[in-house]
Amino acid sequence: MRPLAWQQDGVLLCASCAGAHSIFACQQCGREDHPYASRRCARCVLRERLTDLLTDPATGKVHTRLVPLFEELAGSQRPQTGIWWLAKKPGTGPALLARMARGEVDIDHDTFRALPCDRAHDYLRTLLAAVGVLPPFDVHLERMPSWIEIVIQDLDADDAALVRRFAHWQVLRRMRQASQQGRLTQGLADGARRRIRVAVDLLAFFRAHGATPAAATQDLLERHQQHRGRRLDAEHAFVAWLHRTGVNTTLKMPYVPATTPTVTVADDQRWDAVELLLHDPTLRLYTRIAGLFVLLFAQPLSQVVRMRTDQMTLTERAVQVTFHTVPVQMPAVLDDLLREQLLQRGKSLYVSRDTGWLFPGGNPGQHLATENVRSQLVARGIRPYQNRKAALFQLAGDVPAPVLAELIGITESNAASWAKLAGRDWTSYIAERALPKDRSTPRG
Repeated sequence: MRPLAWQQDGVLLCASCAGAHSIFACQQCGREDHPYASRRCARCVLRERLTDLLTDPATGKVHTRLVPLFEELAGSQRPQTGIWWLAKKPGTGPALLARMARGEVDIDHDTFRALPCDRAHDYLRTLLAAVGVLPPFDVHLERMPSWIEIVIQDLDADDAALVRRFAHWQVLRRMRQASQQGRLTQGLADGARRRIRVAVDLLAFFRAHGATPAAATQDLLERHQQHRGRRLDAEHAFVAWLHRTGVNTTLKMPYVPATTPTVTVADDQRWDAVELLLHDPTLRLYTRIAGLFVLLFAQPLSQVVRMRTDQMTLTERAVQVTFHTVPVQMPAVLDDLLREQLLQRGKSLYVSRDTGWLFPGGNPGQHLATENVRSQLVARGIRPYQNRKAALFQLAGDVPAPVLAELIGITESNAASWAKLAGRDWTSYIAERALPKDRSTPRG
């Protein structure tokens, strides 16, 4: 890529086509696409600074373990971003990388576990995992052990040990299962933290009223609920665990019946929001697409941000998206937005390696954060959760439940429940589908 800065016969040309010397060319490599400073391009400046940072004094070369990181950063789509990171964060990530290159600290996860769980260290750790220097890890899981110790530090020693057992054998175990299945989201992590906080709060309440976890009564449990002004099901996970492990078998949780979902967004409101997302260029492209997936196809926002490019099928005339098992053809305008997103996402990648996310996030190798999109939609008056329920209600009334389950990735029982709420009975659909297509209509 070269600037068109010379005019010849009314046509703009680059320097070489005009037979002129380019004032934009890098004196070191000759490229013109990333001019930076002192007649050098950003890519050459970045390579020089990375070499200085990552050189192993013992060999005089970039540290062997850090070569993949060097190559990824030096070959990134936007070298200016790498220069900015090295200049603006010298005391955290870059300083730690320099220590790793010099052999002062080990290049492994244990080094990060001994450091504060802040954004700067998490970012570097994620970056090293994204380029293969460190094994893959889940940041939500890694943050939990140190957070648990902070939360329980004011508890009685026995109570702290009890919460620690609950956290590790109940909460963290389920988080690991979700992580292995690729569904550990920020929402699930927040829910896990809430269960632990509730356990800490409950035990502190017991102690304040002269009771141990083993001796606490049902009356005291209900008084805690009244004191905190919330339903008893907030304590369900911890109380059930106390019962199951034999710590206290007298505490019981009341049965809380499942509630029927309510639809609070009118169809007119939802379609107004669809029109806004289709045609408002002031919104970010990824926000428009993610919001339309929620409003039109009832996709949970936490799953939308985790979608991959191989779920897209592009032809000259159509764009198909596979939300579950069956490809769905996208309507007009939305298909153009998707083509544009696939084109732009390559330009926005921080590192040169494509991880396959349809919506790549700011952290290397990670997808876009759910809250990033949700906050932008809410700022424009679009509530994703409520609009998704409205979309489910409409789809369940128009599409047979078994088909809907295949199209958008919900269970058949869930689809049937929404069909019942929408006043549609699809129980005869399977039988009708099995009948011969050429059957004649009986005459009455």
